[in-house]
Amino acid sequence: MKILKAIIPLAVAGYCVFTPSCNYLDVDGYFDDTLKYDSVFVKRQYLEKYLWGAAGELPDESAIFGNDVMPGETATDEIFTLNDYGLFHGKAMTLGLVSPADLRGMNSWPACYKAIRKANTILARINECQDMSTVQRSEIVGYAHFLRGYSYYIILMNYGPAVILGDEILDNNEDAGYYARSRATFDETVEYICNELETAAQYIPNDVDIANFGRPSRGAAYAIIARVRLHAASPSFNGGPSATRYFSGWNRSTDGTPYVSLNYDERKWALAAAACKRVIDMNRYQIHTVERVSADAGDATEATPALPETVSDAAFPYGAGDIDPLKSYANMFNGTTYAVQNKELIWGKQSGSIQEFTRQSFPIYMGGYNSMNIPQKVVDEYRMKDGKTIDEARQTGEYSETGNSRVLSYFSGYRVLRGTYNMYVNREMRFYACVGYSGCYWPATSCNNNNFRQQTVWYYNGGNAGKDKAIAEPRNYNATGYVLKKYIHPEDNWYNGDGSTRTGKTFPIIRYAEILLSYVEAVNHLSGTHTVELPSGQTYTLSRASELENAVFYFNQIRFRSGQPAIDAQDYNDEESFEKQIRHERFIEFFAEGRRYYDLRRWGTLEEEENLPITGMNVEAASNGYFARTVVNHADYRNRVCDKKMVFLPIHRDEIRKSSILDQNPGW
Repeated sequence: MKILKAIIPLAVAGYCVFTPSCNYLDVDGYFDDTLKYDSVFVKRQYLEKYLWGAAGELPDESAIFGNDVMPGETATDEIFTLNDYGLFHGKAMTLGLVSPADLRGMNSWPACYKAIRKANTILARINECQDMSTVQRSEIVGYAHFLRGYSYYIILMNYGPAVILGDEILDNNEDAGYYARSRATFDETVEYICNELETAAQYIPNDVDIANFGRPSRGAAYAIIARVRLHAASPSFNGGPSATRYFSGWNRSTDGTPYVSLNYDERKWALAAAACKRVIDMNRYQIHTVERVSADAGDATEATPALPETVSDAAFPYGAGDIDPLKSYANMFNGTTYAVQNKELIWGKQSGSIQEFTRQSFPIYMGGYNSMNIPQKVVDEYRMKDGKTIDEARQTGEYSETGNSRVLSYFSGYRVLRGTYNMYVNREMRFYACVGYSGCYWPATSCNNNNFRQQTVWYYNGGNAGKDKAIAEPRNYNATGYVLKKYIHPEDNWYNGDGSTRTGKTFPIIRYAEILLSYVEAVNHLSGTHTVELPSGQTYTLSRASELENAVFYFNQIRFRSGQPAIDAQDYNDEESFEKQIRHERFIEFFAEGRRYYDLRRWGTLEEEENLPITGMNVEAASNGYFARTVVNHADYRNRVCDKKMVFLPIHRDEIRKSSILDQNPGW
């Protein structure tokens, strides 16, 4: 009992107190931990703590901005920061500093195998625990399979093919050859992950109660399967030109088997479409919307603006006539909508990391660091409120990069002030939900000091958040002229004192919008008809022709929620045109949610996109020269690198040295 009192609290915190190893090759301390296992399986209470402690070994999915164990936002073309790569680990990849000798804080391989070993231990010894019902036992078995499948999923997404151990728990004190394991192929890893999550889905519940928010449900298992299936069907892993470019000649050293197939298999798209359709057919999830606020309802500043003529005023999901597009999107991320009330959230978690890193967007004088910068490329991707691209709107005179607005606009609790640069006027609602620009209004109303609340923030040199204000730390200035506001609530303020607070944040590990867009993408690539029978019993017969109407309907739900018009027929009639629209929508819809890093890699557009210049406004200039497109003038931009080997992280050389048949990722 003395041992139990010492180890159980640590299990709750997620510390590695029971596991005998940091990965499948390191078995030091096995005998000692075997004694502790005997105590763990005495009672259900201890076993459950051990299970969730094992889950705590895995990387924090919401740590996408800094302290990121998996490459986060600063490893993509979505966020640029001048601050140190010791905090923003993804930035180390863009600077070419990651190597097999040093993954710069992003080595999740050992943690995943630690969790896998714990899951295997639970599955091997669960029958020793006697004080649980059949239902309780089944649920723990289900979560152990989920934990194992999700651990391999993290490996697949970041490192590619895994070493699959199955149910094996390696013994101690064996010859070196006993521990030698080769990697499975990419497709074998995909199948193992999907099988584990299918098994998990048989046992874990459909719903998670409020007290256990953050635990995965059956829908989460099915949704992660859909994500993995889409990943595996994509060009880089399914015989496309990028698969040849990335993986040609990369074969398993033990038998010469290619790790990634270079032969295209359309059925992989059908498997992805079927996996998505299963989640849709659960009828448990829906796109999050907030009811439209009438102009005569009281506070005129909260009123929902009239829709452009191009947008249907039918009720959602057939139009946007009864919803508030800005609040419908923004409230999911800024802390307004309670997570348990958000039916779009298939799996999410409360995130202290997201809350903490909102500070990086605030200007120095409001307690922030000015460092969560958005490149001009992202700003240009947002469309006008009537659905036109900025190039289309430029031709009609609706978009201009000269002059300033003379109109003060209030809508949905947001303000576009007089004097706002015309580039930022009449843009779509997701732009206002996500982007902080020079001349942007920040409510920040939790602060009682009027000098730090209800602020207009200016990023030109000499402005209240300009480069010249970064005196104590020269890197704490906005390098592009834009900051991320997606997770910032109107009340949030980082000023030190006077009542300043931040709302709690929920991170969407996977949401229903992703399932819809993934379904659309998968169906779009079907040239033939495929019948798919899923392990859970559903059978789907799918083709592009039969599913196009559904695909357009699901796609338009994403458009309508943000106040955008339905897609034109000319943009979905052929595969290539529809793919262009899908990629645009994924870019904007999931901006700063951690998906872009993986999308660029699976599409094979990594080098093309990451090698584009990082541009923004001219932050070196005073107010009269600020609004001009300018390439960032800093060594952190000039030293950026992108190489095809970056499709995967390298496996740490210490792991490679432990097994003579463990092959390294290509290029590393």
